[in-house]
This record gives sequence, C-alpha cells and structure tokens, in this order.
Amino acid sequence: MISTARKIEYDAIKHMLAPRSGDAHKGDFGNVLVIGGDRGFGGAALMAGMSAARSGAGLVSVATHPSHCASFIARCPELMTKGIEDSDELLTLISAASVVVLGPGLGQSDWSHLCLKLTLETLSRQAVPIIMDADALNLLAQGSGKAELSHLHDLILTPHPGEAARLLNISNAEVQSDRIAAVCKLQQSYGGISILKGAGSLICYSQGERQQVDQCAHGNPGMATGGMGDVLSGILGGILAQGYSLVESARLGVCIHSKAADLQAREFGERGLLATDLLDSVRQLLNP
Repeated sequence: MISTARKIEYDAIKHMLAPRSGDAHKGDFGNVLVIGGDRGFGGAALMAGMSAARSGAGLVSVATHPSHCASFIARCPELMTKGIEDSDELLTLISAASVVVLGPGLGQSDWSHLCLKLTLETLSRQAVPIIMDADALNLLAQGSGKAELSHLHDLILTPHPGEAARLLNISNAEVQSDRIAAVCKLQQSYGGISILKGAGSLICYSQGERQQVDQCAHGNPGMATGGMGDVLSGILGGILAQGYSLVESARLGVCIHSKAADLQAREFGERGLLATDLLDSVRQLLNP
C-alpha cells in the first residue's frame, strides 16, 4: 500500500495549457453535460455548469429539474439549460455530450434515481468520460449503478471525506486517519481516478500495475464552504472536454481549483470566500 504522496503544484504543470490555434471554433473544445439540480438544489448544478464554461469548454449543457430553467437562464444564458421530465429528453442530451458531470444537487428522489440509472446505463455503451460527484456518489454508495461502473470508458470520482466513508463503508474518522489509504482503496474499488477532497486533496490513479497518489500543494481554510465541490467538478469537466487526458485533467483541475481559492483569499481574505468567487481566477490560471 502506498504510504506517501507526490506533491503537485500549479507552476509545475501549467505548461500543459498550450495556446489555442488561431482558427479554433467551439466544436474543438467539447460539450460538457451537467446532470443534477433536483427541486430545491439547483444552485449546485448551476455552479458546475458555470465552472465548466469558465474552464474553456466549447459548449455546456445542463440537464436539471424543470423548475430551475428560468433562473439558470437569467444567471448564465451561455448555458444550454433543459428541464428533464422524461427519459427521451435526457438521452438526447447524453448523445450529444463529450463529457458528463453527474451529481451536483442531484438529490435522492425518484427523479434523481432515474437520471443516475439512465446516465450510467447509456454511458456503459458509449465511450464518454464521466465525473461523479455529490449525490451521484451517495446513490452509488447505496448500490445504485455500481454494476455499470466497470463498463464506463473513463471515470473520475470526487468525494469529500463523508462521501468517501459511505463509498468504503467505513467511518469518516477512519478516512481522515489515513487519507492516502482511503483514496487508494476508492480507486481500487471503483476504477478510474479518485480525488479525495479536503486539506491537501489527493488524486489516485493507476500507472500500469501500480497506483500513483498526487497531493495538491494549494488550498486554504476559506474553501470550507458550500459549492466548492460543484465548482471543482465543473472545472474537471471543462478541462477534460478540451482533449486533455483523464490524468492531466484531474491534476490540472485540482491544482487550478485550489490555486484560484488561494488567489482570492490572498486578495480578500479567507472568511466569506464563495465558490463562485473562484471563477475569474480560474480563467486567469487557464491562460498562463
């Protein structure tokens, strides 16, 4: 079992962010589909969608509860927002996506279960990467969709310690007592890449026959506020949609997310830092 993690920081990996071609168009940079925002939980899906757009995705679609559509359009008209009332509507959006972000504000209602089941069943038959966050992880911990995971093309899980504990069926204290062991077990159990959020976020992925764990060198206590994980999942989706590999996207996304929080905290302080405050700094860091 791995006992140490390799530190990664933004300045050491920003060289991966190559300038865009002069004749680029939006079709070159992918279509991120965010699925989430059950009734009363729309903010999470909205923040994930805005973050994907700010991270450079060519197009961003949001599949959400119909009650949120008007407010989404008012806040961010660049998002192609669709209220999902039946399976066919969601299938149409999935068929056009190059990356799916599943879970921000998804909830645990019948609507939530339908979105999860349909998404995982569909993606198990087509090579589209997926990022699973928030209630998608909680539903997964309850057994929903686990059978389909082994058939997914590319997968990133982004649990906080509580979600990781549920996925591993252990206590939060056990996760925190050995975070490296926990993230390794998550990656071993679910495949793809596991990102264990928290102070010094950890990224675990396979390199041949062995696991590699990277630890983000950035971040601050101001990030202990609602919505930070939703912004991270959107950043990951936006970077992945632009053609970066799964590992590159995870490393860039985690570092840019935390570094953006550090820039905001340096200028305005840690207390009162909001998740959406990061977006302008994210844009800056993506254009070094």
